[in-house]
Amino acid sequence: MVKKHLAYYLAHLTQDIPAGIVVFLVALPLCLGIALASGAPLLSGVVAGIIGGLVVAWASGSQLSVSGPAAGLTVIVLQGIEKLGGFEHFLLALILAGLMQLALGFLKAGTIGAYFPSSVIKGMLSAIGLILIAKQLPHAVGYGRDILGEETYLPQDTEGTFSELMHAMDSISPGATVVSAIAIVIMVLWESRLVRAVPLLAWIPGPLAAIAWAVAFNLSMAGSSWEIAPEHMVQLPDIRGVGDLAGRLVFPDFSRIMDSAVYRVAFTIAVIASLETLLSLEAVDKLDPLKRVAPTNRELKAQGIGNLLAGLLGGLPLTAVIVRSSANINAGGRTKVACFIHGLLLLVSVSFLARYLNHIPLAVLAAILLMTGYKLVKPALVAEMYHKGASQFIPFAVTVMAILATDLLIGIAVGIACGLYYVVRANFHAAISLTRHGNHYLLRLRKDVSFLNKALLREQLDQVEPDSELIIDGTYAEFVDQDILETIENFVEAARDDRIVVYLKNFKAAYAGSTAKNRQDNADTTPLYRISG
Repeated sequence: MVKKHLAYYLAHLTQDIPAGIVVFLVALPLCLGIALASGAPLLSGVVAGIIGGLVVAWASGSQLSVSGPAAGLTVIVLQGIEKLGGFEHFLLALILAGLMQLALGFLKAGTIGAYFPSSVIKGMLSAIGLILIAKQLPHAVGYGRDILGEETYLPQDTEGTFSELMHAMDSISPGATVVSAIAIVIMVLWESRLVRAVPLLAWIPGPLAAIAWAVAFNLSMAGSSWEIAPEHMVQLPDIRGVGDLAGRLVFPDFSRIMDSAVYRVAFTIAVIASLETLLSLEAVDKLDPLKRVAPTNRELKAQGIGNLLAGLLGGLPLTAVIVRSSANINAGGRTKVACFIHGLLLLVSVSFLARYLNHIPLAVLAAILLMTGYKLVKPALVAEMYHKGASQFIPFAVTVMAILATDLLIGIAVGIACGLYYVVRANFHAAISLTRHGNHYLLRLRKDVSFLNKALLREQLDQVEPDSELIIDGTYAEFVDQDILETIENFVEAARDDRIVVYLKNFKAAYAGSTAKNRQDNADTTPLYRISG
């Protein structure tokens, strides 16, 4: 069996090696940028990418999925570090989240993604996009303070808001602003048909081209007022080899193992990371040219192992990520070897090239994240949700606003509650229908008719006028609640006074009521009461 798998992987090396290089070039700026957005050490993002490539790739059942730090978790990490009072305490929560994901995998909870409404998921991603944009704007202009963090975006003085805005404008770095603005233009152009038509340019990822521009610009501006200040550059430790890297890792602090706040953060990571992984895995399976289907429960176990290791070694939370996975597929990747190569290259780059990575301005990483945030909340998505109607748009909008007002987990819970309202409302109206033709009425019960439909049933029955005939059809009802049956019986008793003839159609004996005279064992339309004029 081992020889068979080895032969399979070796047979695709000519496709997987170039794909792994492409994924590495896409992943490196994203690992650094996501760490920046998360308020975590930049090295932690690369550590997560390494674990995703070297460990999770082999533990996963997917041949093409790439795992690493995800933009969708930046808000959780940022808030988690702030709530727990440090990155070391957050790593403890990440270890617990990994154990929770392992448990979910063994409990076969791989279908959990199917229980989240798509409108809520899109609302969650859109809210994350908005937060990413807000968090990265200061870095994009070289101001250095963020909008939504503990520090205020504007300097505090007693001269008023206008004065504070002027101080903020004075603090903006022109070099950083030019770098981020042109970087965004480059990434937009890189996705155009004009650039993709050139084979060499199409092979180079847009974020990498933006980084090349930023480094070249800043080196050319050395010594001038346009040079970006050192505090606005990537600041990785000067690592000299894998052994030195091991000595630079941050390790978890287990002193708060009994703190309930740690478990709340862990639960949030486990739920959101699992959900994002399962959604990405489903998308990758659809993109796979060989149409392979990855086992979801095994994927949860793989991600649990990855996050457990990330917590132990000072990495960010990781998930299966669609951007790097789609880059892998588009580059011709066929097996897990491509993802492994990307992880190996990340390890080599941070171990031996850290001093060169420190030439990257934070402004260009912010530009990459601004583009990521825009794609998550682009106007076309909002318009699409609006045109789908209130049942989709309102849960979407409520989720976005709730996340921005509270936090990710509470916002999602509010969004799900809103989505459930529309589901119950739709089923509520679909369960019972009344049609009329002259003085003949047909009341149909559909699907499951529970006590929640009692008010609607009474409303429908009140529309039946005296001196008429009513058929109550239970053909399509799989279950009828006792409260509904009692409501029907009460109506039948009162129908005598209004000279209404009531028929019961296709009600099983168990549904027909508690009194013997109302029991029906056949499927024919039979009058319960016939009142002559």
